[in-house]
Amino acid sequence: MAAILFTDIVSSTEQAARMGHRRWSALSDTHDAMVRKALQRHRGREIKTIGDGFLATFDATSPAVRAAIEIVQHAKAMGFEVRAGVHTGEVEMRPADVTGLAVNIAKRVCDLAGPVEVLVSESVRPVIAGSAILFEDRGEYELKGVPGAWRLYAVRD
Repeated sequence: MAAILFTDIVSSTEQAARMGHRRWSALSDTHDAMVRKALQRHRGREIKTIGDGFLATFDATSPAVRAAIEIVQHAKAMGFEVRAGVHTGEVEMRPADVTGLAVNIAKRVCDLAGPVEVLVSESVRPVIAGSAILFEDRGEYELKGVPGAWRLYAVRD
């Protein structure tokens, strides 16, 4: 079992085109350093970067959600928008990767998050009950390639 976090810079291609390579590269480097510090602070394990986002795992769910909140808020303060998705489920840990349906679910959840939003699957909420993290029900969604309907929740400030 692991908590899986995906992050994604919103409209990164458009921002890169507007800023130019040099400015975008500097912003991207700053973003990556910020995400890595947040992962370290919350005991996350960086699995890999995927384009303009990160895949990370955590041995507990509330640190994954808190890292996601921190990353989204710090990115906003830096002048750009990040979305994040968190799911908790069974994974297969490999030396330099993580696989399993839970990883796919976390990615689908991230893809559905809006700008400056942390979205979590229905598996997350009961695991961190009592953590003082508040959620807003976003309804049920079909996640591409994943059986059944999934209830998603946005983290509230």
